Amino acid sequence: MNLDDEDLFRDAMGDVTPLKDTASTLWLKSPSTKAPRRPEAEAENENFLTRGYLDIVPLTTPLEYKADGIQQGVLEKLRKGEYKLDASLNLLRQPVETCRQAVFSFMMQARKDGLRNLLIIHGKGRNNESHANIVRSYLARWLRQFDDVQTFCVSQPQHGGAGALYIGLRKTDKARLDNRERHAKRSR
Repeated sequence: MNLDDEDLFRDAMGDVTPLKDTASTLWLKSPSTKAPRRPEAEAENENFLTRGYLDIVPLTTPLEYKADGIQQGVLEKLRKGEYKLDASLNLLRQPVETCRQAVFSFMMQARKDGLRNLLIIHGKGRNNESHANIVRSYLARWLRQFDDVQTFCVSQPQHGGAGALYIGLRKTDKARLDNRERHAKRSR
């Protein structure tokens, strides 16, 4: 640096104060540095739900999803509220990032506990840009990102109506095995 460059630098940095505690400062690694491999259990708990750009689902469009191979009767039964609810999550008036974290934790815990039928309350919006509809639109995206989600739809009025979703999850391997054993005993 020549003398003119140093003077320009000092002028530009004149009102800047140095950091006092650099222990809590985040330092970015160079692109050539590889991150250490994490154990699989830790990677599985890493929140993979997307953020950012969102296609807002109009309020007039009911949220509904059925994975390939799932019978229409399963969705119909879910839509009518005929499955016993195992757990629910209330997202009312929560910031989107808080909702994202809560949905991820809720779904991971539901899978771990072998739950099948869930309710997520997101709230009713008055217009397409309302906070409740933003959360609702994110839910439509996030729920499809879980392999265990077989179906979801708008809940019955007693559970929140258009302000909540029923979610049907895939049976765990243990539940499938238990079911086979139970049916095998009947046929003997």
